[in-house]
Amino acid sequence: MSNRLQSSQQHEKEEGLHRITIVGGGAGGLELAVRLGKKLGKKKKALITLVDASRTHLWKPLLHQVAAGTLDSHADEREYFALARSNHFEFRLGRMDALSRDKKEIYLTATHDEDGSELLPRQAIAYDTLVIALGSQTNDFGTPGARENCIMLDSLAAAERFHQKLINCCLRAQTQAQAVGEGRFTVTIIGGGATGVELAAELHMTTKILSSYGLVNFHPEKDLKIVIVDAASRLLQMLPERLSAAVAKELRSIAVEIHTNEKVVEVSKEGVSMSSGKFIPSGIVVWAAGIKAPEFLKDLDGLESNRINQLVVNRHLQTTRDASIFALGDCCACPQGEGLPAVPPRAQSAHQQASMLADSLARMLQGKSLKEFTYKDHGSLVSLGNYSTVGSLMGALASGSVFIEGTIAKWMYWSLHKHHQVAVNGLFHTWLSTWAETIDRVRNPRIKLH
Repeated sequence: MSNRLQSSQQHEKEEGLHRITIVGGGAGGLELAVRLGKKLGKKKKALITLVDASRTHLWKPLLHQVAAGTLDSHADEREYFALARSNHFEFRLGRMDALSRDKKEIYLTATHDEDGSELLPRQAIAYDTLVIALGSQTNDFGTPGARENCIMLDSLAAAERFHQKLINCCLRAQTQAQAVGEGRFTVTIIGGGATGVELAAELHMTTKILSSYGLVNFHPEKDLKIVIVDAASRLLQMLPERLSAAVAKELRSIAVEIHTNEKVVEVSKEGVSMSSGKFIPSGIVVWAAGIKAPEFLKDLDGLESNRINQLVVNRHLQTTRDASIFALGDCCACPQGEGLPAVPPRAQSAHQQASMLADSLARMLQGKSLKEFTYKDHGSLVSLGNYSTVGSLMGALASGSVFIEGTIAKWMYWSLHKHHQVAVNGLFHTWLSTWAETIDRVRNPRIKLH
């Protein structure tokens, strides 16, 4: 690694522009950059810089579809450089690993190409206002063997790696002898939250389609075993019990095996061991239980963090020990009020925070007071591929909660993604891309085969 440190004393500072640097181009960070670019960057009222370790953006709730092969990531990815150009902000490629609050600089690790050669040196990027929107990553709770033997669906690369392993396992299963009463291979999903249950349904649908593409010796119901393991008493523990029951019933109808009240104590190359003594032989293991913020956020230059590394913020989304540093999305612990839990780590939370913070920072530059964040729970939706979609609608839509399923729920789940696309791409480009997706579904295979 190079010891050089490339500084970023942007020329705009000489013109007196306020520098707003956003670290993390996920749903919240990217939406904030787009909104601030249109509000402030376009009018030369501030310099907006977005930093991310990846060159492209993919909406994280779609990763389970990429893993299953039901979504071609290239059709939905957006280039950060292109988004920056069209939305009046700058994009800097790199992974943040340190902060100097005294110098008001963040530091990015050196970036290397696929051959290991240095592409970009270690960089320092200055800021006047810093927004950390790094999202979350899978929390394996220190379980022995989890990091070595599980796929963590935290990134596009991990989802694509899972997909390749799945296709290869299906191809291999065609030619291997099958033990009596046993599937040729097992996919074990640790975690019964939204990611786990959605992935299980997508996998079942994928293998059914695969068997129709020439894998004549492969029968999805007989040759594939899908297992969900969760330490909680039921699936989707954070959601209404009737939604959980409906999902479990649907999954069992497609032969997904569910183990609740089971704590995983070790993951080996052979399979998954549980505290009850059960052992599940597994060809592929996915860890989808629990989240934590990136490790380096813990005690980041003295900023307050909690036990899962989230930065503690106030109702303005300011970190508690530095008024010039804000945080949003999964990487922050934001209070809701006395006696209430912190804002939940959901995509709708990040979207609401990005919308509020864009207005709030624009007000700040005008010398006005910052806004306070109020979370509005609009409910939850869980998609089980082509089989079903169920959910609960809350807040302004009803007094209490309304349980929905079927076609209406499917349409609403689809609209969540489109809402994010409109926030990032605008209405016209989203309309065009939706038509392109429709054409691709007719032209291309229903699943990605490579």
